[in-house]
Amino acid sequence: MSRSDDLLLTGLRVLPEKPADSEKAPVKKHYSEMMSQVIAAALAEELRLRGLRETRPGGDGEIGKRGAERRMSGGIGAKKVDVTWATEESGLILAISVKCITAKDVTTGNYQKNLINRRGDMLGEAVTLHRRFPYAVLGGFLFFDKGAAADASDQRSSTFRNAHRAFRLFTGRNDPSGRDEQYERFYFALVDATPFQSTVTFTLAGSPDVEVTLDTALNSLLKIVVDRDPDFYALVGPNGEIDPTPDATPLALARMRSSGSIEKGKARSSRKLTGQKGLSLDTPIVDDEDEE
Repeated sequence: MSRSDDLLLTGLRVLPEKPADSEKAPVKKHYSEMMSQVIAAALAEELRLRGLRETRPGGDGEIGKRGAERRMSGGIGAKKVDVTWATEESGLILAISVKCITAKDVTTGNYQKNLINRRGDMLGEAVTLHRRFPYAVLGGFLFFDKGAAADASDQRSSTFRNAHRAFRLFTGRNDPSGRDEQYERFYFALVDATPFQSTVTFTLAGSPDVEVTLDTALNSLLKIVVDRDPDFYALVGPNGEIDPTPDATPLALARMRSSGSIEKGKARSSRKLTGQKGLSLDTPIVDDEDEE
């Protein structure tokens, strides 16, 4: 198991038991928000370990407020973003949007009900961020309960496959002048979260039958960051090697000096996402300044 997988699965194990399908909507919504929160914290921690030290949400003792989204100015208004890496000199460099659909609709018996709304939310987020930061690299992660891959009927494909069709056009923004509503990379995940054992599988939007690892997904985003900002950043391999091989993983970022050499620093030790010393489920989901 990779470090990124361990961080993510450890975070998922701090969640309470998933609410029953018959529970009231606010209870199920709160569970999805908690899942988004622990996923964002795990991804942010992994990015910090890869050299993106200013990434938020911050952990204990980290830059930023623990567990809080960052509110970014956008081209058509401010937007709260789940995971962000921004610097004073460059502004927003990398952002990751995390959304979860974990509850089955009682009436239809499938997970399709909120898919179009989530698509609208995520595409709106991409538009407003890319309008203001066209060179920013955006990653999208939509997590489904694993049941979304098994809710097909004689009249419809599974929600998981329908989602791949619905988002196929919204991944692959390789040019900073490309479509604002596209993400540089958009991924789907099927998750089974329990306090004892959790599993997650990932696929790139449009390719429902080809699994990718979380490391591969994050590597892909970092490669685009370096392509767009080669004067400041370079990719290094898992042991800090310069010019890592194409299959090296996990990739990290190092600062590039004007001379063309890279700055090497010591990696921090990983912080476990536990209820006591890591992420707390009582952590606010929004920044303090946004609360009434």
